[in-house]
Amino acid sequence: MSELKIDGATLELRCPAKLNLFLHIIGRRTDGYHLLQSAFQLIDWCDTLRLTAISENTVRRINPIPGVAPEQDLVVRAAQLLKEFCNVGHGVEIDLMKEIPMGAGLGGGSSDAASTLIGLNHLWGLQLDTKTLCQIGLKLGADVPFFLFGQNAFVEGIGEQIQALPSETSEFLVIFPNQGIATSQIFQDPQLTRDHAPITIDGFIASPKSFQSNDCQAVAVRNCPEVKLALDWIADVAPNSAPRMSGSGSSVFGVLDPSQDHAKLKNLLQNLPKGWIGRIVRGLNKNPAYNLVSSE
Repeated sequence: MSELKIDGATLELRCPAKLNLFLHIIGRRTDGYHLLQSAFQLIDWCDTLRLTAISENTVRRINPIPGVAPEQDLVVRAAQLLKEFCNVGHGVEIDLMKEIPMGAGLGGGSSDAASTLIGLNHLWGLQLDTKTLCQIGLKLGADVPFFLFGQNAFVEGIGEQIQALPSETSEFLVIFPNQGIATSQIFQDPQLTRDHAPITIDGFIASPKSFQSNDCQAVAVRNCPEVKLALDWIADVAPNSAPRMSGSGSSVFGVLDPSQDHAKLKNLLQNLPKGWIGRIVRGLNKNPAYNLVSSE
């Protein structure tokens, strides 16, 4: 059993969102899981996670998300999994300040879970390596290993095959049209494309602009008209940004040209349709959750 480092010690971590620069579905396993290829880009739209070590042998959630039961809360599940895996006899108090919209295809929940594992690995003195954390994280969701990997990546399989991509610091216009889409609804749709021809990481690096499609987008547009409206909105205000959806939606984004008039865009973002959320974000090279702790 590990030793509690400091009862009352607190660690605060930022949990970044991600964009899928492209998303291809290239097949399906016999167990029903879909085989994907994607380029994941970290962005500076972040939740904030605060972990406090406690001697009490429990995982205590502060300010839980309304409507999310503890057994569905990914930060609680991540802490419980790590406790069980390492037979930890003490606990943690978790406070999570959400900024990344839920059900947006931006990976907020997966990022929060990954940061919980990163932070508790440090706070509880467990000294698990990233590979082991990824094995635990995959039980929580397909995107969790990427956030544990900690940098932009070419991702394959069900999310467990990860290769680093060259750093990018582009700016993006991201719109969440305030109509979430259940991932299960997308992947269970009979009209979902599941036979996209595989590509290679070298092919993507050589010509990233040749790969800007998302195989989930057509299904999402059919089931969520707001996605199409958001795509059209970006195409109108940033014509050369190649707008597309991130993940299984419903957020959409465009890559901003350096010459884009940001002041004008920010003014336009003040007048989005009611309930929509829009931001200009910058790409990150590294998961900021690793800035305060060792990645081993």
